[in-house]
Formats: sequence, C-alpha cells, structure tokens
Amino acid sequence: MWDWLVGLAVAAACVIASWAVLVLLARRLPPGVLRDLAAFVPDCLTAVRRLRADPRVPRPARVAVVLAGLWLASPIDLIPEFLPVIGPLDDIVVIALALRYAGRQVPREVLLAAWPGEPRLLLRLLGPAGA
Repeated sequence: MWDWLVGLAVAAACVIASWAVLVLLARRLPPGVLRDLAAFVPDCLTAVRRLRADPRVPRPARVAVVLAGLWLASPIDLIPEFLPVIGPLDDIVVIALALRYAGRQVPREVLLAAWPGEPRLLLRLLGPAGA
C-alpha cells in the first residue's frame, strides 16, 4: 500500500510541476507563437471555469465544456504527459472539440469574454462565424 501512495504522490508532483512550468513559460516568454502555445492550456482552464459559471451558456454546451475541463485536469490521459511535445496533445484535442461544440451554441461575444488569452487564437480555433 505504501508503494502505491508514493507512486501516486510522485505522479501528482509531476503533473503539478508540468502545470507550473506551463504557467511560468506563459508569463515569462516574449510575445509570439511559443508564448501562445505555452499559455493555451492554462487559458483553456480559465475559459472552462468562466463558461461554467455563465448563465448565457446552454446546458449541453456547459456539460461539454465541464467534461473537457475535467479531462484536461485529470492526470489520466491517452498519451502520458511526460512525453515531450505530444504529451498534452490529447488534452488539446479534447478541449478544442469542446470549444468548437460550445462555439456553435454560444454567442461569440460570450466565448471571447471568457477567453483570457489572445482572441485570435480562439477565433482561429472556432473557425468562420457562419460555420
């Protein structure tokens, strides 16, 4: 039992450390593509939290966004987080699909108000307004 607890503590520490590195990079890197990529996951979590509390978001979109946020925060993934570059790929795909789904049901102003990062990233993710 002790081995399981130690293993769980080490896994939790690794996840927390990787999140800390992303937040640090998002704040310290100069403006550009690398900073946008480092800030994408923390921005997604902030947007999920804001959309969950917004009464203008319909229930199906809110459920999709909350499930994507839980997937993003969960240490259990299809692709392990410790793999460089491709580790957070499944998280990014899930959150992108959830935001696109919500984007079809929620006015763009609501999504843009919930997004803390560069608006152009969210607009590119959502695609054309009529789609």
